[in-house]
Amino acid sequence: MEQNLKDTLRRIKAIAYDLDGVATDGSIIPIGPDPEDLVRIVNAKDSFASRVASAKGFIVAVISGGKTQALHSRCLHMGIKEENLYLGVRGKLVVFKEFCERNGLDPSEAAYFGDDIPDTQVLRACGFGIAPADAVEEAKAAADYVTELPGGRGCVREGIELIMKAQDKWRFDEDHYELLY
Repeated sequence: MEQNLKDTLRRIKAIAYDLDGVATDGSIIPIGPDPEDLVRIVNAKDSFASRVASAKGFIVAVISGGKTQALHSRCLHMGIKEENLYLGVRGKLVVFKEFCERNGLDPSEAAYFGDDIPDTQVLRACGFGIAPADAVEEAKAAADYVTELPGGRGCVREGIELIMKAQDKWRFDEDHYELLY
């Protein structure tokens, strides 16, 4: 890993990400007449990495246009604290700046994962912008790093591992793994 990238990753204190197209593959399956009757599939490895990052001291947030009770519950399970959970968002840059301010962060200390046009401003404003392999071209162009894996298929895990390994925090004691939670 080149030194400039390592230096950038070592400054990261917070990790924020979009849901649809990042923690999910972007598929939304309606299962009933209510607008909240939807199925979204979240990758278990992405979920694990998010919980680990939170448990190891990173401030983890979700900034998403989606807003259902199921998403809310899933995000809490993924280690997102209520105060860092932003659902139903349309202006992501304003919310990202609010998140940074609320947590005493300079935007350069936060990484952000985004896959589509509404994410591009945040991808450029944060310290380390990450786009999934299957992101739209505008998001890839705005990002500092494009994962090898697509959204909903391990891209969150890949990016979090990259950050945590640069900080020597991606280490586990398998005999005491349950103590992380």
